[in-house]
Formats: sequence, structure tokens, C-alpha cells
Amino acid sequence: MIRQISNKIELAAAISLIWETFLQFEAPDYSDEGIRSFRDFIENDEIVNSLEVFGAYDNDELKGVIATKENRKHICCFFVKAEYHKQGIGRKLWEYVLDSSNHSEYTVNSSPYAVPVYHKLGFIDMDSEQLSDGMRFTPMKFIR
Repeated sequence: MIRQISNKIELAAAISLIWETFLQFEAPDYSDEGIRSFRDFIENDEIVNSLEVFGAYDNDELKGVIATKENRKHICCFFVKAEYHKQGIGRKLWEYVLDSSNHSEYTVNSSPYAVPVYHKLGFIDMDSEQLSDGMRFTPMKFIR
């Protein structure tokens, strides 16, 4: 089941899932500066509270998270727990965002690890890999 995360306890669990998954899959591609930048981002209450965060739940267990801004037009965080990779959870989260909005384009700044995942979801590269605050990313876009 996909649903919006709004209370503080669930949001804390979502941030924890994001951080733990980031450390497993993203951090190896980032410098210390990039890791600090990402942690500062997810620990900034003002930023986090400005996002729409959706969780994939199964029997009350949070298995994946997608966080968006700009009225669901830009993906900020998109993580699925390692043990649930390749089970369609990420696709269900993405389709939930698509089905609950009507934009013609969606954007993401993808980490190196996630570029192939976004390609499978239909995103295209908009530019080559960039580096900002130690974070490596490829600007990508999905056109409906």
C-alpha cells in the first residue's frame, strides 16, 4: 500500500530508511563532503517539512520512500530497502506519484547508482554528470 507520510513518527522512520539505504548504495560514490551534504539535507526540518513524502507499506512495515517537491514535479529522495530491491516497490511508488499528479514533465537529479533505475522508469538524461557540494548527480527528466 502506498500512502502519504505526514506524522512525525512515520517521517522519522522514512528519514531513517533514506539514510540507511543512502549509506549502503550511494555513499560509496560520494566524497565525505557529499555525504555530509546529503545528511544535512535530510536532517533539515524546514526542507523535509516542505516535501511530500510517500511510503510503500506492507503489514505496517515501511519498505520504500519517495519524496517530492514542486507539487510532485521533482523527486528529491527515492529509496527502497536493500532486501526489497527488484520487487516492483520503487515502480509502485513512482506510479503513485504519476497517477496522483498531472504534470507533463518530472525531474530528478539522480545519483550515479540510481541512473539505470531511472532509465528503466522512462527518464532520460538531460546533461552529463554534475558535481555540487560533493554530491554527484545526473539531471534527468521524464516526459509523460
